[in-house]
Amino acid sequence: MVDPLSALDATAQHALVHSRDMSPLELVEAAVSRIAADRCNAIEACFAEHAREEAGRPDLADLPLGGVPFLLKDAGASLQGLPQHLGSGLLRELRRCAPETTPLAARLHAAGLICAGTSAMPEFGLQPTTQPIARGPVGNPWEPLRSAGGSSGGAAAAVASGLVPIAHASDIGGSIRIPAAFCGVVGLKATRGRISSFPLVDPNLSEGMICRSMRDAALVLDLLAGPEAGDPYSLDDQERPFAAAVAREPAPLRIGFVTRVGGVPADPTCREAVLETARTLEALGHHVDEVDLELADDAFVEQTFVSIARETSLMLEGIAGMLGRPIAPADVEPYTWALGSLGAATSDALHAQSQAYERVYTARVTAWWSAGHDVLLTPVTGRPAPLLADLVPPAADPLAILPAFRALWCFAQPFNITGQPALSVPCGRTADGLPIGVQLVAAHGGEDLLLGIGGQLERATPWTFPAAS
Repeated sequence: MVDPLSALDATAQHALVHSRDMSPLELVEAAVSRIAADRCNAIEACFAEHAREEAGRPDLADLPLGGVPFLLKDAGASLQGLPQHLGSGLLRELRRCAPETTPLAARLHAAGLICAGTSAMPEFGLQPTTQPIARGPVGNPWEPLRSAGGSSGGAAAAVASGLVPIAHASDIGGSIRIPAAFCGVVGLKATRGRISSFPLVDPNLSEGMICRSMRDAALVLDLLAGPEAGDPYSLDDQERPFAAAVAREPAPLRIGFVTRVGGVPADPTCREAVLETARTLEALGHHVDEVDLELADDAFVEQTFVSIARETSLMLEGIAGMLGRPIAPADVEPYTWALGSLGAATSDALHAQSQAYERVYTARVTAWWSAGHDVLLTPVTGRPAPLLADLVPPAADPLAILPAFRALWCFAQPFNITGQPALSVPCGRTADGLPIGVQLVAAHGGEDLLLGIGGQLERATPWTFPAAS
């Protein structure tokens, strides 16, 4: 029997609580039942008893999203004492729990959201697909043998399949936008500094949410935006609510689009999705033209990979400190070990060179927005959701999978480096019925533009979700 709540976004579920038509406990019990029947393997841990206890808070009906069940990603924002494994089989075996409640998790709690569990992710969030060896892959809710993307693949699969209406996610190389595109939901990576990730301070990391609707994406941005003490990057508050941007019709904008990266065209299906979106935007009154903007050539890939490898080695050192012993190859997946080993062997000079490259790259790419265009339109990924079997790192040479991974993050990763806001919006289907997403990118602080265009596209070309059971 289909649960009608599974089709509602977070705003609609909260309206039921606010009007007293349903209690928070009824929403929680329905979500727990759906989570128990999860067909995508999207859930890392279910917090049923915690959620039931939270449903008893007396103030929920009057909070912005009071009573709405959601998932935390298995890394980043956390609630003290609840399981958090970082996608690691080792930390799952050790039954690791979050040592603290982070500021972002506290804001989610203050908004009245009820954490019903954690969503699955790849080991330490290092892959653009979610298929950790220890717990098995997350299947795409539209086609279980295909990838749900990564690293927030469990979050996107859970929202698309209606387990919860909204889920926490994070993005350090496309990790919100890639899963959102593959699963047919909304994923916004905010401007660097818009949402605090403290105590994590990686400049390329953006915390956020995956949603079923544009109005939810705008509402949670209003709720989560703003600095915390200790943030190395922060933005001033927006003068008007982001929620207002979704409802209004934006003034005509100049929108440029690209469908090539590193000299290689996107898959024809992804290219056609961009062209179709461009035609829709023109019909809505915007000026749209193809532009020459190189996003991720071979130099970009080489230099950013140096940073990723070094950061992986430092992350493994941090895990070793947590465990009180060195990390051994058997503790992590072969891909993680190979990446971390490469980073450990990288010289300080080479790493410094990669950091300097990223600063120059950021200046070059962000300057494009000052030359007359307001928004950039691209594919989210270079190809539609691949088969899970095609994204397994070879045992003999795990890093040989990198060209396949590059095809997934090539359009998304550049904007983690530049720190610009980028939005993944569903825009159609492949011939096999898989969702396709397009990416909209604005200048720093331009989330209102993205939400306005996203709202237009949602009204002009409404998206659907996989059938629930």
